[in-house]
Amino acid sequence: MTSVLPLPPTVDDFTFEQVLAGLAAVPPDVKLLVDARHARWASPYGLTGLLALAQARLAAGGERPGFAPPEADDTASYWARTGFFREAESLYQFTRPVPRARQGGESAVLLAITPVSKAGDVHEIISHVQERSAAILHGGLGLESRATIGFSMTLSEACQNIVEHAQGGGWVAVQAYTWTRRLGRRVVVISVCDAGIGFRRSLESNTTRPRSDRWDDGMALEEAVLRGVSRFRDPGRGQGLAGIRRYVSKWNGKLAVRSGTARIALVPEWDDDVALREGLADFPGAQVQITIPAAVPSAARGTAAPAPARARRPEPGLDL
Repeated sequence: MTSVLPLPPTVDDFTFEQVLAGLAAVPPDVKLLVDARHARWASPYGLTGLLALAQARLAAGGERPGFAPPEADDTASYWARTGFFREAESLYQFTRPVPRARQGGESAVLLAITPVSKAGDVHEIISHVQERSAAILHGGLGLESRATIGFSMTLSEACQNIVEHAQGGGWVAVQAYTWTRRLGRRVVVISVCDAGIGFRRSLESNTTRPRSDRWDDGMALEEAVLRGVSRFRDPGRGQGLAGIRRYVSKWNGKLAVRSGTARIALVPEWDDDVALREGLADFPGAQVQITIPAAVPSAARGTAAPAPARARRPEPGLDL
């Protein structure tokens, strides 16, 4: 017997919760088929999250899930260019052949989906992204040139979280696109996902740190993301997320971190997300999304913005 898990038309950090809720009802020993036939678009978070989903099934003792690729040729082609199918072929069993990425097709992909498991991977990623990020952040988003340095640090720290805490590797992707429905501006999105031990179990490994009576995934995220608490006993550890918070705040961005049954977000004024969500479907590891928007044109500063649409299901217009 095979249990079918359908993907929504848009697969992003919000709709992925629907996917995880459906996954929670499928025991690890039941054959799973992830049905992406009707998917039309996926964010970096959605694609790296799908890789972590298969990673979690295999870690739980299940067999390799099946995967039905998108039927729309343009969608399947774009997923190939992001590197999704390349990474997924060792985790999923495809129900039909999938397209291969072609050279020169990375117009919106600042960093194709890249595996991260060791410190050397992080150094290679930063080296690959550094030159292109300057053009994207300064030229494409209109941010000050110094934003590039902080961007590299932010990307490095987000990847380093996998190296130090995941205990099994994960994936990172960076993409630039125009978020027409919500902002009407270009954004750069960093997504880092794994299915490792997660924040709560990581912090629990530091047995000397006192914990309150309320100790759960939500509290662990508050400790790590808001207060810079680390599992390491060395003074000064845990500052990576603090540095990410400062960078995101400086450039009016958004940080969202999911782990276990909770999700925490640092929400800018242009978004209407909830700061802390608890009671979500349990999913291992940590899933991080960082969104940096383009600068507001100087002529538009100080003017009232029109009432924005809700951010539940962003449908960006991709510059492909």
